[in-house]
Amino acid sequence: MASADLLWLCVKKSSCFIRASKNAPRMTMEPGNLCGTNSFKFSGLANTKVLGLESKIVGKKETIIMTTKSKKASRALRPGSLLQQTGIKKGPKKGIAQLKKAIEANYNRPDLAALALTKYNKIRQSFKKNKVAVKSRRVKK
Repeated sequence: MASADLLWLCVKKSSCFIRASKNAPRMTMEPGNLCGTNSFKFSGLANTKVLGLESKIVGKKETIIMTTKSKKASRALRPGSLLQQTGIKKGPKKGIAQLKKAIEANYNRPDLAALALTKYNKIRQSFKKNKVAVKSRRVKK
């Protein structure tokens, strides 16, 4: 396997995941990219340690998915099974505990751990629906 620096030099300007526009920074849609920015720090393709959070909606069911690289070295040669997706609980106590446990066990970068917790809270917040107050049109006499 090539080094992370060499991989980043190859994919930083010519990746199929890059989304560029005139008045915005270069964004990327690669799996495992935590913030969506095209930088080595967050890259899911170039880094050996990958962490990504995203929401997935199937029908009416909403879930939070954490993407990490497989621990097995043999999976690096099989791109289809390189990334693992794990469901994260939506309850605040259990979800944050599950995320912290996964980050501490596999991921040794506390700067990304704080970003991951912030993104987790934002995803949870996005699942909440606004309650509409229904006003009666009935006229009282």
